[in-house]
Amino acid sequence: MSESVSESADGHVEIDGIRLKLSHPFNTPGKWIGQREILTQLLACWVMLDDSDLPLTPRLVGSPGIGKTQLAIAAAQASQRPLYIYQCTADTRPEDLLITPVLAQDGKIAYHASPLVTAMIRGGVCVLDEGNRMNEKSWASLAPLFDQRRYVESIVAGISIPAHRDFRAAVTMNQDESTFEIPDYILSRLQPTLQVGFPNKQDEMAILQYHLPFAEAEMLAMTVEFLQHAHNLKLDFSPRDGINLLRFALKRMAQDPDHPMTRDAAWHEALERCLGEEAVDLEALAERKQRTLGGDSVPLGLADFFFDPDDPLHPDRDEDEDED
Repeated sequence: MSESVSESADGHVEIDGIRLKLSHPFNTPGKWIGQREILTQLLACWVMLDDSDLPLTPRLVGSPGIGKTQLAIAAAQASQRPLYIYQCTADTRPEDLLITPVLAQDGKIAYHASPLVTAMIRGGVCVLDEGNRMNEKSWASLAPLFDQRRYVESIVAGISIPAHRDFRAAVTMNQDESTFEIPDYILSRLQPTLQVGFPNKQDEMAILQYHLPFAEAEMLAMTVEFLQHAHNLKLDFSPRDGINLLRFALKRMAQDPDHPMTRDAAWHEALERCLGEEAVDLEALAERKQRTLGGDSVPLGLADFFFDPDDPLHPDRDEDEDED
């Protein structure tokens, strides 16, 4: 709780005459398996060395489904702070991030604090999940929060809200094409960048066993082998993909006890239904992906649209070829 703000029993605080309803913390238990170094690095970002020091707000970057949010949840638990998660989207507005006015039962306007603002007031951890799906206007409203000023200003409520000294934050970002380009003045505030990689074989097995303790060892082994092969080929099939694949396969096997599917049949059906038919042949998929990304092709110039490569009139044609 902010030093100058006290919370009522019904979860309200008052700031500059404005009464705010605070959000509930995220209490679902979770466990981070493997890759202890990156958890240690994240916790280091939140250390304060001196009264004049400030915590860092890191970016957790990696492929979808790899566990970036789970990493932040584990860090919040390790730091013994309440956790709040805000899911960023392309249509997130500044008032969604901060304070939202709602019509109360008595017909008056009530103000609800977002998970982010609630974490600021209570001194918790806020995870801005999939932050690079959010537009620049919304990011601009957070600029003073993630520098030495550490406050936000709500135009809707007409108040400024300082962050509690214990407030910490992290931003997860997926590495895919359906995202916004975050401006440099925001990126400079979200440092350092912590790259979350795919787990090794032992850790991936432990992750699947944790989420699916009822799965047979043979089914787990098949799924882990598939995922490890995909990782080696630089394909973005994640532990979450493996969990969903295996869940569907197990459900199909248990669906009809009188006529159960075999392990292989259920697993391969789940592979096609969850990850697509192209996932059946990972080598071919990896080759197609490489060609899509450009492979070894030579970039085209303007003249290439008007002349064949062997045309003597091609302005970029190598003179040595003429001599040959």
